[in-house]
Amino acid sequence: MFDTTIPNLSSSDSLQAKSAALEEAGCMVIRDVASKAHRDNIVAELQTHMDNTSIRVEDDPDEFYPGHTQRVSGLVSRSETVRELMMHKEAISMCDHFLLPNSEFGYQLHVSAALNIGPGARAQVLHREEDSFTYFAKPRPNIILATMWAISDFRANNGATLVVPGSHKWPDDRIAEPDEITSAEMPAGSMFFWLGGTLHGGGANTSLDWRYGVILTYSLGWVRQEENQYLNVPKHILETLTPEQRSIAGFDMYRALGFYDPRIK
Repeated sequence: MFDTTIPNLSSSDSLQAKSAALEEAGCMVIRDVASKAHRDNIVAELQTHMDNTSIRVEDDPDEFYPGHTQRVSGLVSRSETVRELMMHKEAISMCDHFLLPNSEFGYQLHVSAALNIGPGARAQVLHREEDSFTYFAKPRPNIILATMWAISDFRANNGATLVVPGSHKWPDDRIAEPDEITSAEMPAGSMFFWLGGTLHGGGANTSLDWRYGVILTYSLGWVRQEENQYLNVPKHILETLTPEQRSIAGFDMYRALGFYDPRIK
């Protein structure tokens, strides 16, 4: 029988236990990572941007992004707390384990977005973070590692991320059956990890409350980032980043890739 269990670990568990769980299931939850202060700060820092986001009420089922949802990207320039969390030791340790073997000069932030799923939102179509990299046959090598920070509680009825454990090992013609899809339920402050080859999607919200999460994904240093950080991070923000933050955000060279002339203002 196919195992739909999502490994559920504590931040105090060993790196070996976490990496082994993620390698086997292609996903895992780590509890008690983000403090309430971190979560409150993110909400406050992004509130104006969320308020200015238009919410589609008329939902097209063929659209990749469901309606009844607030989405804000460009978080490196919009949230000091996100800049802190993107360097969190839990994320860095998993990136070191899963991405460094395929990227000798490091990895980079691939996507940053805050997602607030509202009542009435439908489930998103299942997809893989690595679907843009069609050059590689499935199952692909590790190209992306994804994280979701639970700013609010994630429940099956309020839009918790849908995931298919083990699907990162599937061939191209393997289709997920309904009973192979499970909800990544977790309390606020938790982190949900999944590998770039794992099938997943936002869940339907049949409740009366909103589900708030922040997604930060990381990719090999030699691939093109899904989010264009060069346009999303203005120079005055870039100049405030630490060298480590600049590197993770993708502003370092990878061999000859990404060279620039610092004399150009």
